[in-house]
Amino acid sequence: MPDTKMRNIVVTGGSRGLGLGIARQLAAAGYRVITVARKSNKQLASAIEEAKRADAGELHFVAFDLSDIKAIPGLIQTIRKDFGPIYGLINNAAIGTDGVLAIMHNTQIDELVRVNTLSPIILTKYLVRSMMADGGGRIVNVASIIGFTGYSGLSVYGATKASMLGFTRSLARELISVLLRCAKSSPQYSMRPTLLWEERSDEIPQNRDIKSGEAHASNQRSGA
Repeated sequence: MPDTKMRNIVVTGGSRGLGLGIARQLAAAGYRVITVARKSNKQLASAIEEAKRADAGELHFVAFDLSDIKAIPGLIQTIRKDFGPIYGLINNAAIGTDGVLAIMHNTQIDELVRVNTLSPIILTKYLVRSMMADGGGRIVNVASIIGFTGYSGLSVYGATKASMLGFTRSLARELISVLLRCAKSSPQYSMRPTLLWEERSDEIPQNRDIKSGEAHASNQRSGA
């Protein structure tokens, strides 16, 4: 049976890149981290062994294709059954397919929107329900600087990341009354991950004295 005193945090796209960096640091800080990705790899396996040796938190892997939207409710049920209540969610998984819009195939556009926008929204929906029942939690949505600035050849990717900014701002207002914290991180489009989890109030409306948990990252390009 898992240690019920250790808080569970789900990190999507946690098998490499920024997601794996986030997962490592949270495990080192004493959290039980459940990484969700399509498949494991040597880097993730090494990080899991490293977490075991450190004996601070825990690092686990759950194989799941986040483009399978209909299966997301079952994923949440499985994680809660195996690990207990979920305290935190970091929506980090994304694909970065580039291409000029005029010649992009419709299937590429559909996949970008499905993985980068629809999947984290649906995942958040079902996790918010369980967080409300459990008395609170934290949600971090990893966006991108491209969502603000735009970039040639990344119009669809930029649109998906900009949508996460609007989603986070509105969701933070929805959740303030039930003591759930929702925040965003907008790192650069790169591969070197760092993370600092700290207390901030950037994304929570200021008419209530509630702070938000925000992950600050220096860079991003993560795998679903």
